[in-house]
Amino acid sequence: MAKTRASAARAVAAVLSGRSLSDALPPLLQPLALRDRALAQEIAYGVLREFEPLAFLADGLLKARPKPNEVFALILVGLYQLLHTRVPEHAAVHATVEAAAVLKAQRMGGLINGVLRNFMREKEARLALLERAEPAVQHALPRWLWTRIQQDWPEDAQGVADALRQHAPMSLRVNAAHGSRETYLARLQQAELAAEATRHAVHGVRLQHAVAVERLPGFADGDVSVQDEAAQLCAQVLELGSCLGAGMRVLDACAAPGGKTLALLEHQPGLDMLALDDDAERLQRVDENLTRAGLNAKTQAGDAGRPETWWDGQMFEVILLDAPCSATGVIRRHPDIKRLRRAEDIAQLAAQQDRLLKALWPLLAPGGRLLYMTCSLLREENEARVAAFLAAMPPGAVNELSLEGDWGRACAHGRQILPGDDGMDGFYYALLEKPA
Repeated sequence: MAKTRASAARAVAAVLSGRSLSDALPPLLQPLALRDRALAQEIAYGVLREFEPLAFLADGLLKARPKPNEVFALILVGLYQLLHTRVPEHAAVHATVEAAAVLKAQRMGGLINGVLRNFMREKEARLALLERAEPAVQHALPRWLWTRIQQDWPEDAQGVADALRQHAPMSLRVNAAHGSRETYLARLQQAELAAEATRHAVHGVRLQHAVAVERLPGFADGDVSVQDEAAQLCAQVLELGSCLGAGMRVLDACAAPGGKTLALLEHQPGLDMLALDDDAERLQRVDENLTRAGLNAKTQAGDAGRPETWWDGQMFEVILLDAPCSATGVIRRHPDIKRLRRAEDIAQLAAQQDRLLKALWPLLAPGGRLLYMTCSLLREENEARVAAFLAAMPPGAVNELSLEGDWGRACAHGRQILPGDDGMDGFYYALLEKPA
């Protein structure tokens, strides 16, 4: 069990050094026994989800943070087990101290043991101190992000912070071309997987408990894909049933890993679809997903902001721009975002979003529609970008289409879903039309 804790600590330390958890964790899980992988993953994700409170408690028990990062991460691993798991206290402390040897930090075992046992003895007093810590710490958020959330969503800030600490549900998109949602729910019931229909996405299903995709009926045959309900709404926002037909040219400008490409093609397999992404390696995922679903689209590596390097000169009737963003709306799925993002990143991302909007608009045919979307909850990346784009365009050059619905909330421009709204991730949508 010491190896399990050591793997979790190494993953956390890697994130503290700037690597993403999705990159760092899988190779660390590989050597573990199957039964231990789930625990190592839960601890690594949990420590990053609760990093600020755990670090506050650890700092209160230490004279200084030990080096290297792996040792400090291991202390957080121990505290997380004592606070958030059912692992017996003595077993959690013993396995965590033993993990120091796995990390080749045996000399730090005494320090780790002392910190964890002191916390156990002083638990009530330490937690009382935590209750008096600054709000960002109490909400398990970096100070800059908590400040932004308060500024952007003053009436919803508490709910957003609470939602970002939760485990995200596993949601699926049923391929309507292969069968109805009702039929697939029956297949899940037969497979003893509890699920329910999503409230807003018409082809969505939410599982009661996450499972490996191999357990999903028909996954290998493209009957279903994993996609959050909020992301599934892109197809409905585009009103596919009435505005897209076979042969229409569609650009998915930042396509990897391909969930939205598949969603559009499942509605209308006859689309002339180009899935573009600047990461050739991630673009392979799009090809794999298309193959699994039996759908056809052209995939191409290229920078959406530099059409001269990849565009063939033919206009698109629809452009889907899922713009690179802070991903603050999906922190509950990727808690490492809280460690990897910095306040200064937001202005840089906003500049990139402006660049992409400006570059792609000339590629849209008259009468065509561009859907701008992000998985951010920050206004600077969302409605502010649309406002800036509209202000920069000549009068009458852009029609902003109203997005009506009982999901999310209307903004000055577009519509925002906040994390936790009806169980969804945080997403933003704005639909723009080029006058015919």
